[in-house]
Amino acid sequence: MTDFTADIQAFIRRHGYTHLTPRAALFDMDGTLYDSMPRHARAWMNMCAEEGLNAHYDEFFAFEGRTGADTINILFNRQYGQDASPEDVKRLYGRKTELFAAQPAPPVIEGADAVTRYCRDAAMTTVLVTGSGQSSLLNRLDADFPGVFDAERRVTSHDVTHGKPHPEPYLRALQIAGVDATDAITFENAPLGVRSSDAAGVFTIAVITGPIPRQDMEQAGAAVVFDSMAQCAEMLPRLLSQLKVTTLQPTILTHNRT
Repeated sequence: MTDFTADIQAFIRRHGYTHLTPRAALFDMDGTLYDSMPRHARAWMNMCAEEGLNAHYDEFFAFEGRTGADTINILFNRQYGQDASPEDVKRLYGRKTELFAAQPAPPVIEGADAVTRYCRDAAMTTVLVTGSGQSSLLNRLDADFPGVFDAERRVTSHDVTHGKPHPEPYLRALQIAGVDATDAITFENAPLGVRSSDAAGVFTIAVITGPIPRQDMEQAGAAVVFDSMAQCAEMLPRLLSQLKVTTLQPTILTHNRT
């Protein structure tokens, strides 16, 4: 029987908390809810080939969580030593979006439905936190996850100035949920998203759904790492029950008196 107490206490200690009361669940989208990252990587590679931009397929998994503008500026700075113009960002991201939408629709990741339904049925406030602004997936949420991500409970690339790994997306999600960081948990599948959530002070559950190794998730600040969303769904009831009862007493310094 898995005991998460040590992982929970390590997170609480690192952030200077005494306890956690999970009342909100914050979810990344690409790679966490949908098996979409290989399609995103192919779309980026095809756009780069059309534009003569140097890129490598695997690096787009590492870029996951960034806004489209951030990714384009990384590519431009590497090749041209400067950011892309706003016009180029709009044009290139628009083309990448077209190339993504032209591919077969990505499936829901196995276990994602079970995890989101468990959080919803546990009366947790659920909020989407994605670096994407692509309607092809956002428009599927109501059908694929009914009652989980209402339109007013979504943070997309259109809602923030700074994308992941900056904490702004998750700080915005906490505002939408109306809770403090100690009252939320996050589900993420990429180091940049883990860093963003952890920087916002949220207990972050990382799930391996792609080529990024467990070690990278742990180094980014993941409190717990699961090997799949299916495993996460299986272990989530126990993890949540332990989150609610695990505490850490504040350290009290004592001084000897003579």
